[in-house]
Amino acid sequence: MTRTIVASATREIVIGFDQPFCVIGERINPTGRKKLAAEMIEGNFETVIKDALEQVAAGATMLDVNAGVTAVNPNETEPPLLVKTLEIVQGLVDVPLSIDSSVTAAIEAGLRVAKGRPLVNSVTGEEEKLEAILPLVKKYDVPVVAISNDETGISMDPDVRFAVAKKIVERAMDHGIKPHDIVVDPLVMPIGALGDAGRQVFALLRRLREELKVNTTCGLSNISFGLPHRHGINAGFIPMVIGAGMTSAIMNPCRPQEMEAVRAANVLNGTDANCTNWIMTYRDHKPAEGGHAVAAAQPAAGGGGRRGGRAARAGAGARAE
Repeated sequence: MTRTIVASATREIVIGFDQPFCVIGERINPTGRKKLAAEMIEGNFETVIKDALEQVAAGATMLDVNAGVTAVNPNETEPPLLVKTLEIVQGLVDVPLSIDSSVTAAIEAGLRVAKGRPLVNSVTGEEEKLEAILPLVKKYDVPVVAISNDETGISMDPDVRFAVAKKIVERAMDHGIKPHDIVVDPLVMPIGALGDAGRQVFALLRRLREELKVNTTCGLSNISFGLPHRHGINAGFIPMVIGAGMTSAIMNPCRPQEMEAVRAANVLNGTDANCTNWIMTYRDHKPAEGGHAVAAAQPAAGGGGRRGGRAARAGAGARAE
């Protein structure tokens, strides 16, 4: 069974088909958040701290950390800001981190300071990216998100996206990186623009699981981009992609409706043994307005965590705020 191990300094998480769904908190990302970007540029990390603590309290298994505040000289500005952000976040929480950047220098700087075994987000099928990122993944012995686009862009043909994913897995193996350390993002398309986007990704996930035997992730809220009541679509999408084989997602854990869907899918998928996490979370719940259960702060919703672990980009775009 494919297992991808990520870790903080004190906590190890396993991403896998036989593990609870891994929720990667998306909030520490200034993309589309002008206020957060301005704060980070000024050296103000109050919102970063708030987002880190709230996401873990809400049940995030991991946290994605992005510091892409500007397109102006990112090779110079982003590495030190990402390092500072990572240091702050890993000093606050014990969950593993995902180092999220399209700037190679920033990823390498982040890998130097990150504790444990972080996830690199990401590499694409572009030759330049493959040659820049895969050697770093090998050097630091970390897993990486493989996004299924290349120099031709994002194909609307799921067979092409599968071929790109296969190419990345094969090139990674050329570098000595095992498939279990590749987490493929098959690229979820907005259902409002592409009517068969759901069916496409379900079929892709099955192929990725059965043929490449890799773990998978996505920017979950991409599916609902442009639609009203996005969280309803997202919540419906979650158990369906889990059933098709997806093992993690970059999403907002502070949305109770979506986290309910994750926890319920874990129960029904047999990865919440004896319904323990569900019972601990909801046994004392009170229905909120709209009928959704309100859960107290709980341990991470998924990912097969255990203490005492090793001390060691594109796909998360359209967040539902």
